[in-house]
Amino acid sequence: MSCSSSWSVVRPATRRIVIGGAITALAAPAVLGILLPTAAAAAPGSASSCGQHLLSATTQQRACILDGFAIDHLPGGIGSPSDFEYEWEEVVFHSRVWETGPDPEGATKVDLTAKTIRGEKVIDLETLRTFLTEYHEKDPESWELTAVDVAGYGGYRADDLVFFFVEPGIAAEVSIDRVRFSDDDLLGTATNFRPVDSA
Repeated sequence: MSCSSSWSVVRPATRRIVIGGAITALAAPAVLGILLPTAAAAAPGSASSCGQHLLSATTQQRACILDGFAIDHLPGGIGSPSDFEYEWEEVVFHSRVWETGPDPEGATKVDLTAKTIRGEKVIDLETLRTFLTEYHEKDPESWELTAVDVAGYGGYRADDLVFFFVEPGIAAEVSIDRVRFSDDDLLGTATNFRPVDSA
């Protein structure tokens, strides 16, 4: 995907996406708009470890970076990537989503999402946890999270996602379709999604 792609604002409800068998919007309901690339650059080449398919070496290299984070490992069998940027509660998300589809009915399945999270509300791991609990509309009493170390960063994991705190103002999250991908796929991707200067 070209880093110089132009962007256009679309409403989340205009895209039907299937996650775990249910059709849903891409972002949380409070998000009023998301930014979509209007075009993706593809050129003949070989498949890369970044999950890009048949891209030139230069395009592959650009595709391995998302908002200053390197994406060094992705599971096999994921679909095509798209980039999104949006804001919720004064926190900015940069997201790369790999999707399979559309199916005959026009729905798309989300395989994997990697996102950076930037904002003053992200002070430490616990404020990140509180923020993401609200963002994902989870009950803080019942959302089952396990503390994890993600390549030296403190974080939490649920069945289908891992999030971790990098430094004040910066965090990251990786989520995956656990119906089709394994726990190792999730943890392997999260462990290899990190700031470029620590790669």
